[in-house]
Amino acid sequence: MDQAQQLRNAVKKHGMNNNTARVVTVLSGKGGVGKSNLSVNLAVQLRKAGKRVIIFDADLGLANVEVMFGAIPQYNLSDLIYRGKSIREIITPGPMEIGFISGGSGIIDMNNLYRDQIAYIVKSIDELNDLADYIIIDTGAGVSDQVLSFALASPDVLLIATPDPSSLTDAYSLLKALYRNPNFAQDSTTVHVVSNKVLSKEEGKMVYDKLNSVVAQFLHGELNYLGMIPQDSALERAVRQQKTVSLTDPGAKSSKAFEILTENFLNGTHEQVPMSRSIAQIFSDLFLNRK
Repeated sequence: MDQAQQLRNAVKKHGMNNNTARVVTVLSGKGGVGKSNLSVNLAVQLRKAGKRVIIFDADLGLANVEVMFGAIPQYNLSDLIYRGKSIREIITPGPMEIGFISGGSGIIDMNNLYRDQIAYIVKSIDELNDLADYIIIDTGAGVSDQVLSFALASPDVLLIATPDPSSLTDAYSLLKALYRNPNFAQDSTTVHVVSNKVLSKEEGKMVYDKLNSVVAQFLHGELNYLGMIPQDSALERAVRQQKTVSLTDPGAKSSKAFEILTENFLNGTHEQVPMSRSIAQIFSDLFLNRK
């Protein structure tokens, strides 16, 4: 029996939790455009709306989530896979009872797992459905196999971009890789665009229009506009201080923008997607897509 079939069997056995958390993958075409800021501020705003939230930090290069939350994880995904830790033990508590999980080297290690390890990780990951209403996956920047694997497996993808031409170009390169991948389920995936570092609502909409136009013309797809985050000195100050602006300055322009983004996400058209994949199914897809 090959590993793919082992994984399918494990998901059938363990990945049937009826309490399915909504999974959101956050990505960007390049670094420095605000991806982790979006992840943590979205988490805070969802928590303010009464939702239980866990962030999965899948960015191997930078530990931005733990830095902005001011909490150093004691364990990561490798401890779950190899050291017998439970899923609850590797969740680090953050502000407002937001939990986060560090992927660490466990993301790379998932290429070479045995049947028992596969079954254990799927069963463990499925337990997150009992602990969260929303699971936010903060990926690395750019087009990599790891980033694409999470994006391909998630029902909701948040792409953040700025008006900078290089940001738009890199964002389109990522979208092109996503849409042209044979494993991309376009009918059951909503790709949301968030415009960052804009001077006005009009400029924010322009970022979306440019991306949506080329996606419609060359990739025969359609993006959803979630909203914009304005240039804001309070946000820039929070970034320099490695803080989360929605916590340190909830009255700031950017904090209000994150609040509106979250309302749009909770109440927007993405809820029309008929089927949501569970976190256990997403991790099973992650394994299969990496083959």
